[in-house]
This record gives sequence, C-alpha cells and structure tokens, in this order.
Amino acid sequence: MEFSIKDFNALTTKELFEIYKLRSEVFIVEQNCAYQDVDDKDLSALHVMLFSGPELAGYSRILPPGISYSEPSIGRVALRKKFRNKGSGKVLMKQSLNKTLELFKNQNIVISAQSYLIKFYNGLGFVQEGEEYLEDDIPHVQMRYKQH
Repeated sequence: MEFSIKDFNALTTKELFEIYKLRSEVFIVEQNCAYQDVDDKDLSALHVMLFSGPELAGYSRILPPGISYSEPSIGRVALRKKFRNKGSGKVLMKQSLNKTLELFKNQNIVISAQSYLIKFYNGLGFVQEGEEYLEDDIPHVQMRYKQH
C-alpha cells in the first residue's frame, strides 16, 4: 500500500477520474444516496489517495480551516469494498490525520462522521460532539480530534 497526497491542481485527469469513480461507488451507489458529491471544496482540498499497486484502494480529502468548519477537517473518507475489514481504513485515516496535524499545527480537527463509524473514529482519538443529525438522509455525528 502506498500513499499519494496532492492538491487539486496537481492531480492527473486519471487520478481525478479514479477519485470520483470511487466516491461515486461508495457514497452514491452503495449507500443509495443521491447527492452532489463533486463540490467546490475539492478545489481547496488536499487529496489523500491510498493505492494497492496501480489501484485506488481508498481516499480522503483534507480541508483547510474555513471551508467546512472554522477548524481543519477530513472528509469523503472512502475505501473500496474489497479493502475493507483489513485495517486499510485505519491506515488511510492515520495518514490523513497525521498530514492534517502536520499542516495545521495546534488546531483541532472536526469531522462529520456517519454514526455507525463512531467507534472506529473513537479508536483514532476523535470524540463525539452534540447529537446525531441527518446529512443526505444518513445519520451523522460531529466529532473532534483535539491536539495535545
């Protein structure tokens, strides 16, 4: 497994295609959710790609402060089905978390997590804030990672 982290302008058209294909597979088809996945936030994001050989296995995007929240954020975390339950999601999130901490020193990180993944994110040091809410008809919770 190898990582590549790029800003939007550095992505190749093939990488962008693979990112959007994976996000569409996971968030629109698998989760049966019609929503606008491709948004203007992609333009400001740092794109974290996890590869298994030439195949895009997982993806997340890091957003700077002021885009989704006043703090930096990690979102659109997606893992291709065949790579799930093998520790790849944890590896992807740790890489995303470490890069965010490196870029935005002394700032907390806020995420909007699907509720069924609360324990997963707790295991990475995120703590739930507030009540559950619906985002695109899927239960979510806001979570925060506090820098020590």
